[in-house]
Amino acid sequence: MDNDTEKKLKEWARQYHQAAFIVSDPVQFPHRYSRKEDIEISGLLTAVLSFGNRRQILRVSERLDGMMGHSPLEYVLSGRWRDDFRGSDPRSFYRMISYAGFRLYFEKLYEVYASGRTLEDALSDFTGNPMQKLCAFLEVSDRSPQKKLNMFLRWMIRRNSDVDFGIWKTLSPSELVIPLDTHVCRVAFLLGLTEKQVFSLNNARKITEALSEIFPGDPCLGDFALFGYGVDHPEG
Repeated sequence: MDNDTEKKLKEWARQYHQAAFIVSDPVQFPHRYSRKEDIEISGLLTAVLSFGNRRQILRVSERLDGMMGHSPLEYVLSGRWRDDFRGSDPRSFYRMISYAGFRLYFEKLYEVYASGRTLEDALSDFTGNPMQKLCAFLEVSDRSPQKKLNMFLRWMIRRNSDVDFGIWKTLSPSELVIPLDTHVCRVAFLLGLTEKQVFSLNNARKITEALSEIFPGDPCLGDFALFGYGVDHPEG
């Protein structure tokens, strides 16, 4: 990687990795809470809904927060989600996610918190890197980029950040995979961090490896650089 590219990425990371980022980002929802369990629940559910138009994401996340009575842990343990998200309800909750489909996340979370554990505790039952652990817990494929789940993991694991929480101490920021979205993929390609604009796990890892050279031990600091610059400069 040439010095000019490294300089740009470090400059963009400084520019976008700040508390002001929170205001227009879905991460604002878990930032409403201070209790670990509330942050985990709000963070995971918000991340799952984080695709599509930004305004729509914020709108549905606000709606969900209201449905949970602004108390995620209490809502999960109360079981009220069983009535709000019926397993037989095929209606759309948000885009292609049905009420029945979204219920599955509450079922998983209920099992964890009803047993007195945190989500971080639950992931310790699985092997692999953070992404593999979370995918195993949710019973989804760990062979796709899993942008939304990797974003959630960034929120939970990255430390010394005004944006990310760093509340999961048993997992390392060095093991994170960059959340691969349109902006990240495009800017990474323009900078030569990858040869292809493809949404694959292999490409996400390739970009993450390149960022590890600039941000040793914390490659997802580069997420702010690529995403932030991409949003502000949609044409290149």
